Amino acid sequence: MTTIEKYVLVVDDEEDIRDFLTMSLSDEGYEVITAPHGAAALQQARQRPPQLILLDMRMPVMDGWEFSRAYREAPLPHAPIIVLTAATDAAKFARQIQANGFLPKPFNLKELLKLVRQYMSIDRTQVTQYPTMPTGRT
Repeated sequence: MTTIEKYVLVVDDEEDIRDFLTMSLSDEGYEVITAPHGAAALQQARQRPPQLILLDMRMPVMDGWEFSRAYREAPLPHAPIIVLTAATDAAKFARQIQANGFLPKPFNLKELLKLVRQYMSIDRTQVTQYPTMPTGRT
């Protein structure tokens, strides 16, 4: 019998947010690794592909746009991406990078955990493409 990994990559330049998400997701039984920017996240994903990515958009070194482009072009198993950003046009950013979902900061933890459970419950062996956000108007 194999166990399904519950591995989440949190990418955010704010240490307090990384720590909060690590604690909250760990309490729910998820294994969490964090990165302060996209370049570190890409390296983490190459070492151990995550099942889900929680991604901030505005970060130093490599922002969310650059990370998402490099990640999708990399020869890696691709995980769903949920954008977490304080930008007022979070939905627009999420659509531009073809994210699977988004939550504006400050976010509601219950809503975030609901999204995390939703994407973690998808059988990755049966899915070649995850549902993405609608491209229509917000």
